[in-house]
Amino acid sequence: MASSTVNAGPRLDRLPISGFHKRVLWLIGAGMFLDSFDIYLAGGVLGALAKTGWSTMHLNAAFLSSTFIGMLIGAFTAGMLGDAKGRKFTYQFNLAVFGLASIAGAFAPNMTWLIVCRFFMGLGLGAEIVIGYGSVGEFMPPAVRGKWSAYLSLITNSALFVSTFLGYLIIPTIGWRAMFAIVGAGAMIVWFIRKKMPESPRWLESKGRLDEAEAILRAAEEESARVRPLPPIVDTGRRVAAKTTLLDLFSAAQIRRTFVSIVVQVAVNMVIYGFIVWVPTFLMKQGIGMASSLGYTTLMSLGGPAGALVGVLIADKVGRKNGLIAVAALAAVIGWLYGHSTSVGMATVLGFLLFTLTYLMVALGIATYVPELFATENRMRANGIAGCAGRITGILAPQLVVVMYMAGGIKDVLSIIVAACAAMAVVLAVFGIETNRRSLEEIAPAAGPDADGPLAGSPLSHESNH
Repeated sequence: MASSTVNAGPRLDRLPISGFHKRVLWLIGAGMFLDSFDIYLAGGVLGALAKTGWSTMHLNAAFLSSTFIGMLIGAFTAGMLGDAKGRKFTYQFNLAVFGLASIAGAFAPNMTWLIVCRFFMGLGLGAEIVIGYGSVGEFMPPAVRGKWSAYLSLITNSALFVSTFLGYLIIPTIGWRAMFAIVGAGAMIVWFIRKKMPESPRWLESKGRLDEAEAILRAAEEESARVRPLPPIVDTGRRVAAKTTLLDLFSAAQIRRTFVSIVVQVAVNMVIYGFIVWVPTFLMKQGIGMASSLGYTTLMSLGGPAGALVGVLIADKVGRKNGLIAVAALAAVIGWLYGHSTSVGMATVLGFLLFTLTYLMVALGIATYVPELFATENRMRANGIAGCAGRITGILAPQLVVVMYMAGGIKDVLSIIVAACAAMAVVLAVFGIETNRRSLEEIAPAAGPDADGPLAGSPLSHESNH
């Protein structure tokens, strides 16, 4: 297939930030926010279901399992669909799936039906995360790509507080069904608004749909030119539109990147599902009452948006690889200190810091770095495979926590967190490449059978993957 004449990457990379970029962020972010809201509402809803006798602990566990299984399948299928059918089609499809399933859940006649509905919610929820984080960077200029990906992480993770707060207001008064109705109705509204979302010109170009890519690029250029005159196009070497398969991610050319992306997802999810979700339990096991433990946990949870906000501020300054290494190393130290904390005050401060560092790793790693490592034609599949590894970690980590807690208490649990963060830092130091302020076309693996580096013929092709 001949090289494309559209040159989508360099044309997008030179654009000053305009209303075009802000619309893309908010249209993707609205779905991501609802996705996160739907995930986090589980805690309050399950508590109410158990308290009223509508459910049991066994059925609640099945509800959580169905969520994770759905998200695991959703992450994988979204990766395949996203590269085959396009970013816009896929996130519209999965938004409709979890929106309609949420509405159905609001009318579930019994817990069994709610569990089935939750599986379908999970399908859409797992897919939305893969496509959302994978798509936003394809529109953003290299100099601020990390910042805007971190903005998406900030929007997404702010749903933790909103979902918890609305659950506190709504579940005791109106009931748990209203929570599913809210997210379902919101998803349908966003689905309708998001029909105006542009498809990624990079993806359209990779599929040879050049007229569609050209139309979107011209509209974006016209809007951005109103901000300031456009600089000349810097051609970094045009990529040939290529047919790829899932197995290409495990070829000599890309296995290193796939390995790094999986390690990042596993490590971050190990911290979230091995520590973050267990904080109220840990505090109560230490003799603190339920109300107080939830209060302390709420204080710590402010580290979620704080971490994403730090990501906005530093992502394009410190870089992804070096930033993640530093944050993972610091998280390992804080995790060790938390395991040896001697007072509730100390645990709260260290817990807040660990929350902050965890969601900073989400912003720098999952939202930004992992999607950057791959070429347009394989980006969603790679994001989906890494996301699957993260979901499997989320399923297994709680079981590991129980075993470790029974063996040696919170110190042994935190040793897992320390080990995961340390392992991620080492893997990044040895195998990671720096993507900061570089065009996605420059970062992409070379087309040769064994080369793993920037695009051959690009200005950076002679550099090592530092």
